[in-house]
Amino acid sequence: MEEEKLPITSHLEELRGRLVKCALAVAVGFTASYAFSGWLFDFLAAPMIRVMPKGSKLIFTSPPEAFFTYMKVAFFAGIVVSAPVIFYQLWKFIMPGLYENERKLVIPFVLVATFFFFAGASFGFFVVLPVGFQFFVGFASDSIVAMPSMREYLNFTMKFLLGFGCAFELPVVMYFLARMGLVSAPTLRKNRKYAFLIVAVVAAVLTPGPDVFSQCMLGGPLYLLYEISIWVTALVGKKKALAKEATEDKPAGPAA
Repeated sequence: MEEEKLPITSHLEELRGRLVKCALAVAVGFTASYAFSGWLFDFLAAPMIRVMPKGSKLIFTSPPEAFFTYMKVAFFAGIVVSAPVIFYQLWKFIMPGLYENERKLVIPFVLVATFFFFAGASFGFFVVLPVGFQFFVGFASDSIVAMPSMREYLNFTMKFLLGFGCAFELPVVMYFLARMGLVSAPTLRKNRKYAFLIVAVVAAVLTPGPDVFSQCMLGGPLYLLYEISIWVTALVGKKKALAKEATEDKPAGPAA
C-alpha cells in the first residue's frame, strides 16, 4: 500500500520539534561546558599563543568582554558535544523519505557524520590554524605588537572550525543528494575540473593565510572528499539500479 503523504504543516511541526530537541541538547552541553570554559578557552587559544612573542597574551578591552567570551566558548562547546544528537535528529527528520532497509542505518549515519565533523574541525585546528597564525603574527615589528583580543580571536576561531567541520560533511551531503536523484557519479566525474576550481577558491577564502602552502593543506583534503563523494554516489546509484531491477523482475501476481 502506498504510504499516505503528510501535509506540509505536519512536516513543519516535526521540523520544529526536531529543532527544539537540538536546542535542548546544545543547552545541556552549554551548561556542562561552562564550568570548564576557562580551560576550553586556553585550549582554543593555544595555536595563537604558541606563535606570539614570549610573554604575550590575549587581551580584553571592555569589562564584560571576558565574561561573554567564556559564555561563547561554552556555547561553542555545547554545539560540538551535541553534534551526535543533532545528526540523529536530522536523520529522524529525513528518515520517512528513505527505503525500509536504509532506515536502519541511523547509528552508522550518526557515527560517520560525527566523525567527518570532528575530523574537519580537528584538521583546521591542529594543521591549518597554526600555519595561518604564524603568517599573521609575522607582520609584527619593533613598532607593531600583536595584541589580539579574546572576543575577536574566539569569533574567528569558532567560525573557522565550524566551517571546516561542515565542509568535511561533503560525502554525507552527496549521499542524500544522490538518494534524491539530484546528483550522480557520472555527473561528478564529468565536472572534476570545475570542482577543482571551486575547491581552490574555497581554500583561498577560508585559509587564514594567503600563502599557497596553507591553501593546499585545505584544498587537498577537500578535493579528496570530492573524490570520496564520487565513490559514495556511485554506490548509491548501483543500489538504486539493483532495487529497480529486482522490482521489474518480480513476477506479477495471478490474474483475477
